[in-house]
Parts: sequence; structure tokens; C-alpha cells
Amino acid sequence: METASTKCMLTILQTSDLHGSIYPLSYAANEPRDVGFAKIATLIKAQREQAEHLLVIDNGDLIQGTPLAYHHARLHHTAANPMVLCLNELSYDAAIIGNHEFNYGLPFLHKAIGESHFPWLSANLTNAAGDPFFGKPYMIKTFESGLIVGVLGLTTPYIPNWEQPENIAGIHFHDPVETARKWVRVMREEEKADVVIVAYHGGLERDPETGEPTEALTKENQGYELCTEVPGIDVLLTGHQHRTIVSKVNGVCVVQPGNEGRALGKVQLSLQQQGAGWKVIGCDAHLLSVEGVEADTSILEIAAPYEERTQRWLDQPIGRFTGDMRITDPMAVRLKDHAFVEFINHVQMEISGASISNTALFDNTSAGFPENVTMRDIVSNYIYPNTLVVLRIKGKDIRAALEQGAEYFEVDDKGEIVVSPAFLLPKPQHYNYDMWEGIEYLIDVARPIGQRVVRLTRNGAPLDMEADYDVVMNNYRAGGGGNYTMFQKKPVVKEVATDVSELLATYILEKKVVEATVNGNWEVVKG
Repeated sequence: METASTKCMLTILQTSDLHGSIYPLSYAANEPRDVGFAKIATLIKAQREQAEHLLVIDNGDLIQGTPLAYHHARLHHTAANPMVLCLNELSYDAAIIGNHEFNYGLPFLHKAIGESHFPWLSANLTNAAGDPFFGKPYMIKTFESGLIVGVLGLTTPYIPNWEQPENIAGIHFHDPVETARKWVRVMREEEKADVVIVAYHGGLERDPETGEPTEALTKENQGYELCTEVPGIDVLLTGHQHRTIVSKVNGVCVVQPGNEGRALGKVQLSLQQQGAGWKVIGCDAHLLSVEGVEADTSILEIAAPYEERTQRWLDQPIGRFTGDMRITDPMAVRLKDHAFVEFINHVQMEISGASISNTALFDNTSAGFPENVTMRDIVSNYIYPNTLVVLRIKGKDIRAALEQGAEYFEVDDKGEIVVSPAFLLPKPQHYNYDMWEGIEYLIDVARPIGQRVVRLTRNGAPLDMEADYDVVMNNYRAGGGGNYTMFQKKPVVKEVATDVSELLATYILEKKVVEATVNGNWEVVKG
């Protein structure tokens, strides 16, 4: 007959892609939302009271993403990192390096790591000697019961395609699957881990049930491979894609809790004592939503000084627009030239000196600019800490980029232009459709993919496919992000290191009054 001591339960709690979200609100509208770490903290504290053995892990993209995070990084960075303070308060066991951890540079990241009461893990990011760049590839936690748990940290190696080189200087990015093979064996054989958890800031490029590809197999999201090609993994914590996933792949529990603190991932492992160790005999995983959950007051108090400074900064008036730059229909903005998009492109062109520009409407929450503009309007519309890059590319590269962007659309059964599912699943990618200034073009989405650009001119004359053109775009796109491979390894004419949101604010401050204009240089049609 089994005794109680021969069995135990391990609870693993996971956050991922918090993106600087602490307070449960929308900064654009300054209204309540069911998001944020303060709500997550309430759930974690409740789970801690119930758990027999507990691990709490953040899976990356922690320190960037909200106006609060931006204000801290750019205007008040000498203070302790607010996200780190919150994780310290909740006694996190570990955090994983995500791709957005690098956005504000290595000194900023190293400072955040130094303030943490927990280790930051990433085994596949190394220095030139092959040692983990951030010190620890994994952590081992031994509980009083004798249960030994290992947590291996991994990061998507696709970061050099997006990040500015100076922000990742000296870091070598290795294949997560090969790296996991090495370190899982070490944790099992040398550390004698009873349970191995892989916390991977990356997702799945395949359906967890069928194994069929769900997107281009770029090696950006290798979660499926980790489960099927690396023996010895009990749990795979994923992120990066902002998806909500609870599944099993090859017997491995796989969880992903979405983004901005919408849910807390929870995995419970049932263990049976076996000799001197423990064996996993069952796994139960689900997501705990923050909907309707009260925010934890201790977290709100920790973040209050940061929030107060941010709110004052956001409400600072910076200028005025004449004309209409508001957005009421995001799809209409993407189908025909709009004053808001034209303004972004004109600022990019004026600041960089380039005569051609592209930009995106990043998501469907962008409201455009009201007549009287504040910093809140700037950062709620331009939500990423992008900088500008001027590339020298051929006319044929411009055409290829327009064709890539035209894949954003399809025509539905009713004959209406809609967003292609490929740009909506596994997560919305509105930021991967660009609109251009400095050229004239017409896209017909009724035509086959790859043949949709039916007119492409510059100053009324056909664009020369073999001629060189200097084009300004954000650094993410310049690195080929969003499958814009035609931009990769092209000559860099100029880089503007200041965040685009700051450039926009400065431009408006200097002009004081800006006229909204639309020259109608492009349009998307169906037939």
C-alpha cells in the first residue's frame, strides 16, 4: 500500500511576454483592461498558498512594451527597473532572456539583471568562447522532499534579423535544439534532476496536435522540434508568439500564456517516488485568466511612482494638427493612402534624407492623432522602440517588398477584401504590411500572389528595376523582419539611432502646427 510520502505534486507557474504591463489599463484610452502583472500577482499569491512544491518562471519579453517601460528606459533609467521589482516581490525563481530584452541596449539589460533576485537563463546565447553570455544556462532547485528540478533557458536565435547590432554585440546565437540536447543531458545525468523544464522564449511553427506547419519554418519558433527531437524534457514553457496554448507534443506538456499578463500558465506534475528519486506520472496544464481578478495592491504600490511619472509625461501637449489624422477604420487605412500613414512616412523621409519611405499601421487599436497631440497619442500609435535605417536597394527589391506586403490581403466569398489568415494566425501581424511614400503604385488583390503589383512608378515614370534607390524604414524591417528577405544584407546608407516615437514627438514640438496631407500615391483594389 502506497503512503503519502511516495507521491508529490510540483506546480509550475509561468508568465511570458508581459511587455512592461503592470497596471490593468489601456494607456491609449487610459481605461481599465483585464491585463497586467498586478492581476497576475493576485493569482500567483493564491497558488503559492496551495502548492506543495512551486516554481515561478518568467519566459521573456519582460522589460519593454508599455509607455511605463519606455519612460523608465528613456527618461528615468537610473531608478530600479519596475518590472524586476515586481518579480522580486513575487519571489520568482528564474527569468528567460527574450528578444525584446535587447531593445534598450546591453547596459540597460545588464542593469536589470543585476537588480534581479533571481537568475536570468539562456543557454544558447554565448560569448566567443562558447560560455553562456548571461552566466547561467540552467538552474537547479532541490526541495525539502528531495525532489530535484532543473530549468533550462533558451531564446529564439532569430534576434540578429531584427535587433540593432550594437544591442547584441559579442553575443553568439546557437540553435536551441542542439543546445538543449547538450544541457538536458547534463541536468539529467550530472545534476540528477528528477524533472526537466525547458523555458524557451520561442513558440511553435507547427500545429501541436498534427505536426503540420502553421507558418514558414524559419527556425524562429522551434518548440515542436524541442519536444520531438530532444529526449528527457517533461515540460516546455513557450512564448514569443503571444498565443494561448495548452497541449502535449510527444508526451511533453506545452504551455503559452499569451501576452501583457492576460493569463497565468499553470502546470501540475504528479510524481511518484522511485528509488532515490522521483518520476513524473501525470501532467495537468491550463491557463488562469485575469479577467475579473482584483489587482494586487502591493504591486500597484511598487509601480505607483513610475506610473505617476508616466501619466504626467503622457499628458504633456506637444503640438496641433490641422486636418484629419484620426483612424476610425484600420482596413480603410490599409487600402488607400491616409494622412496618418503619410505623416509617418514624411517624417521618416525628412529626418533621414531618403526620398522613399515605408511604414506600417502596427495594430488595429491605433486611433491616429487628434487635433491637439500629446505624448500619449504618440506612444499609443507608435508602439515599438524602432529606429530608422536607410537601405540602398534595387527597384526590383521594392517590387518584391510590395508583393510580400500584398499577401496581407485576400478576397473572401462575398467578394470583399479581407486580411489573409496567414497574417492573423497564430498571432496578428498587421505590422508586417507596409505602405509606401515616394513611389506610386496600385495593388490588385484579385490577381495571384506574386503578381499583384499592377502599377509601379516614380514621379510618373516606370520604376527602373535595376536602378538603386535609398529607402528609409524601421530597423526591424531593414533586417528582413516579417519575411522581407529582399532587404537582408543590403548596403546601409544611414542609421538614425533615436526611437521613431521620439523623432515624431520632436518633429511636432518643433513645427508646433502640422498640416494633414494625403497625396493618394497608392491604392489597393480588387479587379
